Amino acid sequence: MRSPILDYLDTLIAETDHIVGGAPADYIPELAAADPDTVAVALCTVNGTVYASGDAEHHFSIQSMSKPFAYALAIEDHGLDGIREKIGVEPSGEAFNELSLDPETGRPRNPMINAGAIATHALIGSEHEPALGRVLDFFGRLTGREVQLDQAVADSELATADRNLGLAYLLHAAGQLAGDPQESVTGYIRQCAASVTVSDLALMAATLANGGIQPRTGERLLCRESTRQLLSVMATCGMYDAAGDWLTSVGIPAKSGVAGGIIGVLPGQVGVAVFSPRLDGHGNSVRGVEMMQRLSDDLGLHLMEASRPARSALRETLRVTLEDQPATIYVLQGDLVLSSIEALVHELIQTPPSTDVVVFDMSRVDEVLPVARRTSSEMAAKLLDEGHRIVIVDPESTIEDFTDSRGRGIERWSPERLGSAMG
Repeated sequence: MRSPILDYLDTLIAETDHIVGGAPADYIPELAAADPDTVAVALCTVNGTVYASGDAEHHFSIQSMSKPFAYALAIEDHGLDGIREKIGVEPSGEAFNELSLDPETGRPRNPMINAGAIATHALIGSEHEPALGRVLDFFGRLTGREVQLDQAVADSELATADRNLGLAYLLHAAGQLAGDPQESVTGYIRQCAASVTVSDLALMAATLANGGIQPRTGERLLCRESTRQLLSVMATCGMYDAAGDWLTSVGIPAKSGVAGGIIGVLPGQVGVAVFSPRLDGHGNSVRGVEMMQRLSDDLGLHLMEASRPARSALRETLRVTLEDQPATIYVLQGDLVLSSIEALVHELIQTPPSTDVVVFDMSRVDEVLPVARRTSSEMAAKLLDEGHRIVIVDPESTIEDFTDSRGRGIERWSPERLGSAMG
């Protein structure tokens, strides 16, 4: 069976196909030459399962999506108090490449704009271990593979780096740059030229959603304090001068890059990533913003959406005999949200029920969010297509008039009938 989450991501790409506004970044020749119709989306759970659709194997440069991860390394090296002395956390309300320093301290206003990112890059290097090597090694541990530079992109950006050099020399003059201006800018630009896919980015974002632990390897890459700090700054500053609109409408910590990528993090649940090269006036992907908005709306990702998520919806699986027929009972629990229902779907796909009768016991379920209702309906359709008879035990009517996506009815049993049938 194919996961209904993949079906949903396919639909998301199809339903945003009409969005053709904006244009690739024209001030970096290599980015300006990108195919504007390339599009991809990926979602990774805190259990490490990645779902991707579209041009999911397409590599593109990470650009400013590298900034949160470099900032986290700087915090790990110097401590939160040490970093606060060098780099602020206030939204600038300005474009990402603005010549913007605090007039009193000379500090960059936050690490998500270029001035702050250049200062950050200079803080994570040493005489024995260059910053770029540390960043690329960190990207490799986040993605589970060796991450390479796109040298053509790096060369193209270095040839048009005057503004970033100007920022670096201003920082140096203010005593707020830990390294040589030329070397700091070169290293920062090469950091931004790291080549990734949406699947890589979703896994990187899921590491942040998982409190700094890489979901697949189980390695703690960041402490909780560093993770909390960078997610907070992503929420308030990650989308530049569109950050306020983003936080109120999409509602998740995010970071964009001028190659066309956007990453987003819902703490405790998922990391998401989208890619489409056409940019708006803020430097954010036009189609990518729309895809993220739909993901937030459809999957209930907004941070201010109150819920009590469980890591898994599945409490236990029972093999029993019901009314003289072998049956599989899936006992569910808690609130059914994206992360919890995904765990159930993953189990059904990896280990399909071996019996004709399949029962979902929702006696311990408190609430079902729309994303879980839709995903459950699509999963039910797949089970019905494979010849299963489906029974739902839902004493609190958390799902009313439950049908699959084709309108086929599913049997409803009371807990008493289930108990009697098992007896």
